[in-house]
Amino acid sequence: MKRMKKTLALLLAAVLCLGALAACGDSGSSGATANTTSGGTDTGSAGGNPVFKLGGTGPLTGGAAIYGNAVYNAAQIAVEEINALDGVHFELKFEDDQHDAEKAVNAYNALKDWGMQVSISSVTSKPAEATSVEAYNDRVFSITPSASSTATTEGKDNVFQMCFIDPAQGTMAAQTIARLNLSNKVAVIWKNDDVYSAGIHETFLTEAAAQGIEVVSDTTFADGSDTDFSVQIADAQAKGAELVFLPMYYQPASLIFAQARAAGYAPVWFGVDGMDGILTLEGFDTSLAENVYLLTPFNAWGTDARNVSFVEKYQQRFGDVPNQFAADSYDCVYALKQALDAAGCTPDMSNADICSAMLAQFTSMTFDGLTGTGATWDGATGRVSKNPLVVVIRDGIYVAAD
Repeated sequence: MKRMKKTLALLLAAVLCLGALAACGDSGSSGATANTTSGGTDTGSAGGNPVFKLGGTGPLTGGAAIYGNAVYNAAQIAVEEINALDGVHFELKFEDDQHDAEKAVNAYNALKDWGMQVSISSVTSKPAEATSVEAYNDRVFSITPSASSTATTEGKDNVFQMCFIDPAQGTMAAQTIARLNLSNKVAVIWKNDDVYSAGIHETFLTEAAAQGIEVVSDTTFADGSDTDFSVQIADAQAKGAELVFLPMYYQPASLIFAQARAAGYAPVWFGVDGMDGILTLEGFDTSLAENVYLLTPFNAWGTDARNVSFVEKYQQRFGDVPNQFAADSYDCVYALKQALDAAGCTPDMSNADICSAMLAQFTSMTFDGLTGTGATWDGATGRVSKNPLVVVIRDGIYVAAD
């Protein structure tokens, strides 16, 4: 009898231990998955409001992490604001793709398994080109805040862009240089293994010729040769370029500015939206960017009330000045809400039906956001039409250039 009681006691203890282990199991997400902001615990409704699963991918780690984190941070702010309103609510999940196309597809598939219904696509162009194919095949409506290559949307009727496409930036940059009479002798330094830089470069050359701008130096670089720009700088300087156009992201631009100063070369510098964020680059001497011209859809120092509110929220929560990637992301989420509300979509609809309804809205509606008012989209290309800002950096802030 004593032996039986002892056996029963051991069995009871084992059951209790198993229960405790089950209760304390790891329910967290993987290291590649950003935290989820939720308007409800399911895709039904939160307080009578329909809740849609909203997904996206971007570089949360690695060299391009500033862009992915800006997009994810701003999307969180937008979702939280929207979930405090009536109408459509969102549950947000964002996956780290490390600026890698293969990892982006894996991240997309994880979001698909989660039940993603609409998407803010991918942050950078190569990953977005890959995930947009998946979204097209799955009929998941997508709008990217910042993947600006034409291949992102080409041949995919359900993939849209909030950002300007690469060719448009090249054209607008040349037109702006001519309009502001900045220089007729220009050098270009660009990155030949980056679709973003290459796309802008190509159309810049075409429009520069049309505007009577002489490109006296046209030099390039690639991954692995993006820390020493002495050859490119020397070529521009020797050929008398009074302005240097930099269709690139801010990391190489910051090195070019420093190395040009060391070489005693001080041209006018003109950049594009990928250079936005250079003022918050850790360890960067902001005086190097003084009087740099930029095309950008967003000015964090703008005085519009909505602009000010967004910047204040972003700074309070994340301790940084938001860049245009953040502002375009914020606009993407609000544009999705506007379209879902107007279409009367409900979470029990299939992705294909939601996609059809969104296509009807995005090809007919106008949208007012942080990055432009009266924005419209071309249904054939997914491209946005809105006016860019031309700013110049002075005393560490953006001011209107014209």
